[in-house]
Amino acid sequence: MQSEISNIIKDLRQVAAEAAAEFGSMTAEELNWKPDAKGWSIAQCFDHLITTHGLYFDDLDRLARGDTKMSFWERNSPFSGFFGKFLIRSLDPKNTKKMKTTAKAVPSQSAIAADIIERFVLHQDELGEHIERAVEKTDPKKQIVTSPLMGFVTYSLADALTFIPMHCRRHYDQAKRVAAAENFPR
Repeated sequence: MQSEISNIIKDLRQVAAEAAAEFGSMTAEELNWKPDAKGWSIAQCFDHLITTHGLYFDDLDRLARGDTKMSFWERNSPFSGFFGKFLIRSLDPKNTKKMKTTAKAVPSQSAIAADIIERFVLHQDELGEHIERAVEKTDPKKQIVTSPLMGFVTYSLADALTFIPMHCRRHYDQAKRVAAAENFPR
């Protein structure tokens, strides 16, 4: 499992490095440009990732403290495997179908500061540290967690650790498509 965790951390850092190289020197205007009224800007893609993955920190900290007691629903939900597989398929970067996010994960609708990419890079490191500490005290394949976005959704920590880096790559790719748009301000 340790090599799998190392690969997860490596994937998180890789996306951060690629984001810094691709978008780190962009202006606030470029980062906040939207391809259309419903589309997200580059900044919103990364704001969404920071917001969404930050919601996992409390649970990861709880697991790092050794508090691995699962709730009644986590122990008994017959849907944990289904939800885990569903999220892995849905968040796969190869799946470019638009998905609606929950209200908790909607990115800022106002202009986002140009330091969003720097904050994303730091957030990825912080996320990796939370993950490393959590897996020291628990078996990710046996630990069921509740989604911080939807309280009835449960999945294994291993599934979450599979789809979180995929989610990062998915929105990084989305941000690249925004920057490649024909009328993107250059």
